[in-house]
Amino acid sequence: MALTLDEGLDRLGALAVRTGLGLRAGQELLITAPLEAVPLVRRITEHAYRAGASLVTTFYGDDVTRLARFRHGHADSFDTAPGWMFAGMAEAYRGGAARLAITGDDPALLSGCNPDFVARASRAQSVAYRPALELITSFATNWSIVAAATPAWAAMVFPDLPTEEAVAALWSAIFTASRVDHADPVAAWAAHNRAIHARRDALNAHRFAALHFRGPGTDLRVGLADGHLWEGGAGEARNGITCNPNIPTEEVFTTPHCARVEGVVRSTKPLSYQGTLIDGIAVRFEAGRIVEAHAERGETVLQRVLATDAGANRLGEVALVPHSSPISASGLLFGNTLFDENAASHIALGQAYRTCMQDADGLDDAALEARGANSSLIHIDWMIGSGEIEVDGIAADGSASPLMRAGEFLGAFAS
Repeated sequence: MALTLDEGLDRLGALAVRTGLGLRAGQELLITAPLEAVPLVRRITEHAYRAGASLVTTFYGDDVTRLARFRHGHADSFDTAPGWMFAGMAEAYRGGAARLAITGDDPALLSGCNPDFVARASRAQSVAYRPALELITSFATNWSIVAAATPAWAAMVFPDLPTEEAVAALWSAIFTASRVDHADPVAAWAAHNRAIHARRDALNAHRFAALHFRGPGTDLRVGLADGHLWEGGAGEARNGITCNPNIPTEEVFTTPHCARVEGVVRSTKPLSYQGTLIDGIAVRFEAGRIVEAHAERGETVLQRVLATDAGANRLGEVALVPHSSPISASGLLFGNTLFDENAASHIALGQAYRTCMQDADGLDDAALEARGANSSLIHIDWMIGSGEIEVDGIAADGSASPLMRAGEFLGAFAS
């Protein structure tokens, strides 16, 4: 269904509130968004109040002023982050507020900036954001991420189009990937969630001890955490509200064992991290830790990311995505993790999700780490899947079962 921009914004706003957040009457909503997303923020805010929100508060970010810091800021200023703001966000989440992030920043904003400044600023922000991140990764409240087309992002995805046409094309791609172009987007997401849950349940039933990825430049064995759980699609937060954390989403994911990852792996898509593009990543793991890492572009930033803390060079997530996913089938390289991670199987450096561990309630970080769940200030997804990747599920006795071939699920997993 071809949508006008006005129709698409209204449908995406309603979907973000109803399906993404499952917003409850009386609940506060905290939104973070780029300045260019104001039209979408206004629609979301309208639908949130219609759903009974008690208060909607939006924090806007501006790429121009962000870039000014790295061009003109003093060299000794890049270890500073607004901890007071992130502490306030964490307090809001502890108090029951829902969280919605709107992504759309320039993927390459900081690519020409001093990589030391970028890395220091990223680490400072990671430290300051940690209290809020822990509430998100533990699913303490209902949260979701959606996207808004912005001129800088659109120019990267559609470099040959004039600005206005590029933005329109990106909005169209967002609407399609987010399923708002269906006659009934909420019903379409309900059916999509059922399919993802069937795949999740099949993986949980098999209780694989490890996954083995093979493909060009990749021969990687990812051990899975003791008592891991596969998740994907809609899930219930600890406040009892069912939400879809990512719109769009195509993945099923779980927790690797942070000490049981071995082998080599190459990225299959660029990673946009804090405004820097990192491409052609190639790393080697030993006993769960990255012992060698290179990138064709952005290697200095990658190396600094890996040095963030003791858990930054270990895995906190492994996710499987069919190569035929709608985002992959679009043929577009979005340069945005929300989309590109749903076009390809991926791994994530850093913090593990508590929700992907059995009987995790009441356990402290030390107890979860003893079962293999990684702890870190960061959580950064990067793509390793393609139409050339094969994946086997490895049982506890070492036997292998074909799970994916040519990037596609097989048998009971091909829901």
